[in-house]
Amino acid sequence: MRALITGITGFVGSHLAEYLLANGFEVWGTFRWRSKTENIEHIKNRLKLVETDIRDPHSVDRAIKESEPDFIFHLAAQSFVPASWNAPQETITTNVIGTINLLEATRRFENNVKIQIAGSSEEYGLVYPHEVPIKETNPLRPMSPYGVSKVAEDLLGFQYFKTYGMNIIITRAFNHEGPRRGEVFVISTFAKQIAEIEKSLKDPFIQVGNLDAKRDFSDVRDVVVAYLLALEKCKAGEVYNICSGKSRTIKSVLDTLLGMSSIKDIKIVKDSSRMRPSDVSILEGNYSKFKKETGWEPKIPFEKTLEDQLNYWRDKI
Repeated sequence: MRALITGITGFVGSHLAEYLLANGFEVWGTFRWRSKTENIEHIKNRLKLVETDIRDPHSVDRAIKESEPDFIFHLAAQSFVPASWNAPQETITTNVIGTINLLEATRRFENNVKIQIAGSSEEYGLVYPHEVPIKETNPLRPMSPYGVSKVAEDLLGFQYFKTYGMNIIITRAFNHEGPRRGEVFVISTFAKQIAEIEKSLKDPFIQVGNLDAKRDFSDVRDVVVAYLLALEKCKAGEVYNICSGKSRTIKSVLDTLLGMSSIKDIKIVKDSSRMRPSDVSILEGNYSKFKKETGWEPKIPFEKTLEDQLNYWRDKI
């Protein structure tokens, strides 16, 4: 089986590539010329890489023709929510136009390729207390340009399924963490700051944003297992939540990380630049639909995810 991962050099793409290689796939991946490839350096010689700008239809068309995939995992995106307020045009162009380019190129390829579109829990956005845990049928009320872009990707996947009969499965993954997570994301920035403090590279205080928000966290290594199962077992045209089914405050996550450090007098400092213009107060998912189709359940304890993420930054720094 031949798989194409768009955005293979990213956090999730690198873990998915590892998992697919371990399961006997021939793995292709798209990357931009300025992409950092450190996430895949340890497996680069086992991958087939195609330089691609997802915003350029000719570039995407070439990637599909060269790779001739059986499975496509569409992960390439502008994925940092705060950046979407600063660059809404780039977020929409990359995520929405990029998805159109991929779907059009695949449609012209005229092979019954299975495509996973990686949506996000940010599509749900404003969630009311009585709507938790969130099911796939919950209204979509995105609170950021990123969330809006993911709703558009989601609907494009459904439209191409209905119009052209394409084999498209949409996943809405809630927050997922682990080694190699970009330093701008909340748990990773905490872990990096702690590692810097431990090595006396930073004064003993951690800068934080909103600690009251509640999020549903899974381990990226569980999530990539789910992505493969989605294409192997799920129904085309359907949407599936991938999550842990539990929510935690960002403060409780930070407290757990601080408890793993040998430095015990680290102060917490609010940083207004880390606050979002509008924030989602709670995202807690229900993955019963996905479990029914695939049997999947998260296996890696959250404390293990945090420990591995902190050790990643300790090693990197």
